[in-house]
Amino acid sequence: MANTYTIFFKKKLQGRRLHEAVTNTVIPTFDIKHLQPVIFSSYQLKKIPSLNAKISDICIGTSAAPTYLPSHSFQTEDSERKLLREFNLIDGAVVANNPTLVAISEVTKEITTGNPDFFPIKPMEYGRFLVLSLGTGSPKFQEKYDATKSSSWGVLGWLAGGGSTPLVDVFTQGSGDMVDYHISTVFQALHSADNYLRIQDDSLSGDLTTMDLATKENLENLVKVGEKLLKKRANLGTGLSEPYHHTTNEMALKK
Repeated sequence: MANTYTIFFKKKLQGRRLHEAVTNTVIPTFDIKHLQPVIFSSYQLKKIPSLNAKISDICIGTSAAPTYLPSHSFQTEDSERKLLREFNLIDGAVVANNPTLVAISEVTKEITTGNPDFFPIKPMEYGRFLVLSLGTGSPKFQEKYDATKSSSWGVLGWLAGGGSTPLVDVFTQGSGDMVDYHISTVFQALHSADNYLRIQDDSLSGDLTTMDLATKENLENLVKVGEKLLKKRANLGTGLSEPYHHTTNEMALKK
């Protein structure tokens, strides 16, 4: 599967590099050799030319979810074939499961440094931002874990308790929700609450929760989930997607 997946990206993207993207792009990854995030940002290419990697390599790296797909290593070189940097990447979700804050940070950085593309917007002028954050769904409300069960877990239990990976679930779900909590609070504080919309379904179950089941039936069922989600809206108080404050995701998108 991993080999087919790699061939697919390389065939579709045909050696194109980050500077050839049709729009400004920000992709978070994590380098396991240096234990630090690597943000492939088209905004940063002039300052950090070593980030100008093949888009296929970036996509393979940022999708390399541990236990699902292998880590991905590659190098970038200059025009004279001189080594610029080596990368050893895994899924960007380990540091930015919800990458919305990464994207906002990159734009804010460009505004702060005087990028003429954003003149005359000010860094805290969130009324000029329009942010649509799309989640990929999760089984959070299956309530798979509890304190009674986990209190006796050792290392193996936290890594493979209940046929899952509780520790990974905790970090990814927690980090993603905290990003939403932070951004929504900032937009509200700056009187721009309507300029931020997060769409996410935390009630998936069964085959819908799998990361690697791409059957026609499962994909069609995911489409149905998305259509139903249009009739709901995230309640930040409960974390549930439900009709909320007399508005829905569909109404918010139209607005």
